[in-house]
Amino acid sequence: MLSESELERYDRQIRIFGVEGQERLKKAKVAVVGVGGLGSPVAYYLTAAGVGRLLLVDEQMPELSNLNRQILHWEEDVGKRPKALSAKWKLERFNSDVKVDTFVGRLTGENIDEVLKDVDIVVDCLDNFETRYLLDDFVHRKGIPLVHGAVEGLYGQVTTIIPGKTRRLREIFPRVSGKRTFPILGATAGVVGSIQAAEVVKLITGHGEPLINKLLIIDLAHNTIEVLNI
Repeated sequence: MLSESELERYDRQIRIFGVEGQERLKKAKVAVVGVGGLGSPVAYYLTAAGVGRLLLVDEQMPELSNLNRQILHWEEDVGKRPKALSAKWKLERFNSDVKVDTFVGRLTGENIDEVLKDVDIVVDCLDNFETRYLLDDFVHRKGIPLVHGAVEGLYGQVTTIIPGKTRRLREIFPRVSGKRTFPILGATAGVVGSIQAAEVVKLITGHGEPLINKLLIIDLAHNTIEVLNI
């Protein structure tokens, strides 16, 4: 059941998918893996939407060069507390109805089942495909959705993986380079992360058409958006 304050807080989105949709959001647990350029807007908007429980996963500390895009981290956080804890502090003050759990560390084949247990959806906000493939394997074992996002420069992409209904992430992107430092405009991460958050809301509420068997490609430099069938 939603409280009176929740009905007021979420009034504008309840008008889209109804009280039942909002209650589904309240009951959901979503893992945001990577709390950087993509994870910041994803976590912000899922908290704003009233997702009942978030799990933030990240092993890194904020650095000064992160602040052009990682909007959950401030100057006071640089080098002082891990990204997951930095984000948790702010999100719980933004929406006290949302429970924010954290895991500070790197996901591995040995710990992923324990760290991500009981989550309903996993959001890929990473910057390397080694860990993305680990998430891909996990969601296929568990039969839950994976919302993938990636950015570079003014370019970004989003797709939603549903075990049994879509190709695996490693099938869509079979040959990729390792982790590296790449250029990125903060607004690009903001746009792509917002699309990822919308995908999660659609999956939970059942409202709208998620990017299932589709790859959304956005190029902000030339103002183009394409949706490719995969």
